[in-house]
Amino acid sequence: MSQIHPTAILGKNIEIGLGTVIEAYAVLEDNVKIGAHNRIRTGAYLASGTEIGNHNDIHMHAVIGHTPQDLAFPGQPSKTLIGDHNQIREFATIHRGTKPGSATVIGNHNYIMAYCHLAHNVTLGNRVILVNNASLTGYCEVEDGAFLSGMTGFHQFTRIGRLALVSALSAVNKDIPPFMICGGRPGVAVGINVVGLRRAGIGAEARQEIKQAFKLLYRSGLNTSQALEAIKNSLKSPEAAHLAAFIENSKRGIIDSATAFDTLQARKGAGTIPSAEDSDDFSEE
Repeated sequence: MSQIHPTAILGKNIEIGLGTVIEAYAVLEDNVKIGAHNRIRTGAYLASGTEIGNHNDIHMHAVIGHTPQDLAFPGQPSKTLIGDHNQIREFATIHRGTKPGSATVIGNHNYIMAYCHLAHNVTLGNRVILVNNASLTGYCEVEDGAFLSGMTGFHQFTRIGRLALVSALSAVNKDIPPFMICGGRPGVAVGINVVGLRRAGIGAEARQEIKQAFKLLYRSGLNTSQALEAIKNSLKSPEAAHLAAFIENSKRGIIDSATAFDTLQARKGAGTIPSAEDSDDFSEE
């Protein structure tokens, strides 16, 4: 049986699953659907068209499914779809789709920290971590296992690949290939997320192929098209195939290499790009 605090405000056509707790002063607008065993904490606001799965924890004063910050928003119904086992912390904002019938989509087992923002039509995969004040603008796509550090910003339609890591204070305006570490303003590729790969259970052989792919993309002198063909012809792991497909499907182009910038050393000194010792060590020791 659900527990609903008497001060909570519920609209019309609300669906609430078994074992869900709605705390004091939470607001659920019309046509909100919530699955089983969720916790909607004090002052959280769930707007119309929000649909939430099971075992989610929505913390104090988070705003889910509110109207998008888009001057072209026509005011017609759209959705915010959230899966299972997500943590959405205090004052996070997640806005619904901007086009009629469209949706902002959040997968499963994600951790969205305080003050993060997910704009209209963002797609978030599974087991993604957004650190405080990470901000995704409209139509950004984030693949499984990515880690977006604090106070990072992303251009509209940017894609962040599987198990990519973005360092704090970065500003990104191109796609970040899977498995890469990105840092700086503008964000550039500074290495491979070796620790993340190991934690995700990616084997040594596949990690070695990702290392080779990084060198082909950023250290070989080849342009992106040439490097992509070399990756497809010489590397056989599923991870290398996923990396190649991601690049092929890029519309904005992928981030450049840190070595393309003469100011790299100055940026590292300012703390905007991780040092090579931290991020570009491909050792499997």
